[in-house]
Order: sequence, then structure tokens, then C-alpha cells
Amino acid sequence: MGEIEKGEFEHFMLKEIHEQPEAIRKTLAGRIKDGRVDFSDLEFDNVFKNTGKIIIAACGTSYHAGMVGRLIIEKLARIPVEIDLASEFRYREVLWNPNDLVIVISQSGETSDTLAALREARHNGIKVLAITNVPGSTIAQEAERVIYTHAGPEIAIASTKAYSAQLLIMYLLALYLASLRDSYNPVELEGLANELLGVDAMVESVLQEQQHIKELAEKYHKVQSIFFLGRGLDYPVAMEGALKLKETSYIHAEAYATGELLHGPLALIEQGVPVLTLISQDKLVDKSMSNIKEIKARGAVVLAICKENLQEHCQECDEKILLPRINPMLAPIVAVVPLQIFAYYMALFRGNDVDKPRNLVKSVMGD
Repeated sequence: MGEIEKGEFEHFMLKEIHEQPEAIRKTLAGRIKDGRVDFSDLEFDNVFKNTGKIIIAACGTSYHAGMVGRLIIEKLARIPVEIDLASEFRYREVLWNPNDLVIVISQSGETSDTLAALREARHNGIKVLAITNVPGSTIAQEAERVIYTHAGPEIAIASTKAYSAQLLIMYLLALYLASLRDSYNPVELEGLANELLGVDAMVESVLQEQQHIKELAEKYHKVQSIFFLGRGLDYPVAMEGALKLKETSYIHAEAYATGELLHGPLALIEQGVPVLTLISQDKLVDKSMSNIKEIKARGAVVLAICKENLQEHCQECDEKILLPRINPMLAPIVAVVPLQIFAYYMALFRGNDVDKPRNLVKSVMGD
């Protein structure tokens, strides 16, 4: 892990954040042909066509990728999807059906709780598809089929580019399932597939906001707590942003679905408390801003991650980080990037070991 490996970057985390466009390109390579996603090499089409329910099991950052996957698969492929924390999966009695499909997600392919979920499914005769970044890993060997993310080695403990690659796979899988099952308008599916081919450039444009995000981190790095808010597809992104912040900066960070504010969390809002809100879902912006007015009235400082075309709705926000115009369905791939950069600089300004946060390891080998 010498300086030469980091190149021009001070830490692996920042280097890997900047490697995301390339990770996206490698993960997409060969998967979209003439506007159609192709996973025929898996030889799993019969399972995909007959799946009655999908269960996604994952931990941490991978779980957040699965949350996005659930929403996208249900919308496009019209298949019911459950998502479980792999660490809790073995403790509930799943009502299995022979045509269920379990998808396990693990960057390392060695996460013990995710491996236990895989084995539980296989023990019950259920087909398992794994999404991982590491060929030859235990999960890759034990699953019936594997999709690799091709993110490349990730050295920093806090996952960034592997998460983006996992998101890409969830989108590709949803598009492929929808096409196989004829569950969504094929013209719109082709449009989404072609838009996916352009998300690397959108991530590149967000990386250009690094200096602005660094300045915001310098301004707020001494806070004790930060709350993250999001509706719809923005909610799992908010959860990932909160996780990145707490694991690198050691700041108390909590994510809530924006509509849940009134069900308790609003009591935590007081003068000067930062609230970071995601505004990327065009049809939900009015509802979200109604909640923002509630927290502003209680003295919160609001930082908005907002699409360019929605910024007029964010006039009441104290700070803004702008995202390029993007299909709301694909926004999570782009919206997470400023949160990663923000977490990096918050940790840096607090004097933390960014690449090796305390008490954490890259692959969790629990009981």
C-alpha cells in the first residue's frame, strides 16, 4: 500500500471514488447490445422466467445496493422482492417456495453472514445468484450463478466503487428480467439501457464538484450529528451516505425516509443541526420540500443534494450540491458520489485514518 499505488491521491478512498467512472464502464462492458441487456451467458434464463419471488440478502453497503435493486426490479420486472439483512436472515423462518430466487451481494465474497444466508437457501433447495467483486471467493464458489462487478481491487475499508458497480448490476439485472418476462414497455427498457451507458460521464461531472464539497466538509466537520433524508430511491442513498459518514468520520449520522420525520425524529431537530437531504426524484420533490420547511422552522441547517432541474425547489436550503439532469430511476448511481466525497473530507478534517477507520475490517468474518 505504498504511495505509488495511490498515484496522485492522498488516500485510497479518494482514489477509488475517482475510479468509479472506469468501474462503471468495466461492469457495463459487453452487457448492453443494441439497447438490450444480455445475461444469456449465465444460462439461467429458465430460472429468471419462472421466478415467483426474489429475496436479496446482504450486509452494510451491499444491503443498500440491494434496497435500490428491490425498488428497480419490482418496478421493471414486476417480481415481488424481499430484502433481508444477511446477519438476521438465518433467524427467521422463511416461507420458501420452490420457484424463489435468492440474490446475495458481497463485495469480498467472504462476508460470513451473507455466506450463511446463501447456505440456508441452498439447504432449502433454493437457487442462489451471487453478486461479488472477487472471483474464486467462497460465495462465488458456492452460489449456483455469479455476476462479477469488475470494480477492481478496493483497498479502503469504506466501500465506494464496489458499491457503484453493485448498483449497476442491480439495474442491468432488472432490465434483463423485465425483457425476458415482457413486463415493461420494450422501448422504455431500451431507453434506460442506453442511458446507463452514459452514467459514467455523469459521475465524472459530479467529481468536478469536489472542491465545493471539500469546502462544505471544512465548514461542518466539527458537528456532533448529521441527519440524512430521502424519499423513494433517494432513501437507500441517504442510508449509504449516513453509513459512509459514520464509518469514516465517527460522527453520529442517521438516515430516515423523509416522510418518517413526523414519527419521532423531528424531536431531534434543534437549532444548527445539519440535515442533508436528497432531491433527485422529480415526482416527489414537492412532498420532500414540505418536510424541509418543517425542519427549517426548527432551526436546522439544510444541505441539499439536488438535480440541476430541481434546484428552484431548493431555494430554502442553506447549501446545495448540484447533480446533472438524469432519469430519476437512475439517479442513485450519481447521487451517492457527493456523499462519498463529503464523508472522505469530513474524516480528513477530523484527523482520522480515512483508509483504515477504527474497529473496522474489509471482510467481516463473524460467527
